[in-house]
Amino acid sequence: MFSSINKLVNLLEKRLKEPLPGSSAHLLTKVESEIDFTFNNSHENAKKASVLILLFPESNNIHFFLTQRTFLVEHHKGQISLPGGTCEINEQIINTALRETEEEIGVNQNNVEIIGALTPFFTPTSGFIVHPFVGWCDKRPKTNIQSDEVHTLFSASLSQLLNDQNLESENWNLKGYKAQVPFYNFDGYKVWGVTAAILSEFKLVLKDAIN
Repeated sequence: MFSSINKLVNLLEKRLKEPLPGSSAHLLTKVESEIDFTFNNSHENAKKASVLILLFPESNNIHFFLTQRTFLVEHHKGQISLPGGTCEINEQIINTALRETEEEIGVNQNNVEIIGALTPFFTPTSGFIVHPFVGWCDKRPKTNIQSDEVHTLFSASLSQLLNDQNLESENWNLKGYKAQVPFYNFDGYKVWGVTAAILSEFKLVLKDAIN
């Protein structure tokens, strides 16, 4: 489906400079619960974090990495996430995405080219505003996971992301309440919450870029 990563990168680079879908895309995977949860966190006191959608060619497709977090991390224990983390003091958010990707999964940041950025996503549950970046490597990069933070490293293909049948929904119990949870199903890995919202925007941007 994607014969050339260079061609795709050029198309994405152009599309990411145009207006983005933003919150309308994020709402596609919004969790609907039987009650309205309230949190003390707000945009004004949000902590900055950034993540990286790292594209690379593999098996006649383009893939990106996802991690299953351990239960030792402070936030989003056991969930599926993009590589990334919290900004350090005086650190540029783009550098955070590159540094954290190297620290978590061992990809040398000097081998990553940044294409552009998606819309920041505020998550009231943990009080972070997450800045997503899109980058690429011309081949699958070498990896080495940080086992305290990453339980499993795997990849999904862009074909899987674009396949609407992979967006499912189930009734879950969250914090003791029933909730309808949309998620991307990538070979049994259920990607929901912040990561699903970010991937929903990337999916729409990707569709625009290749059509």
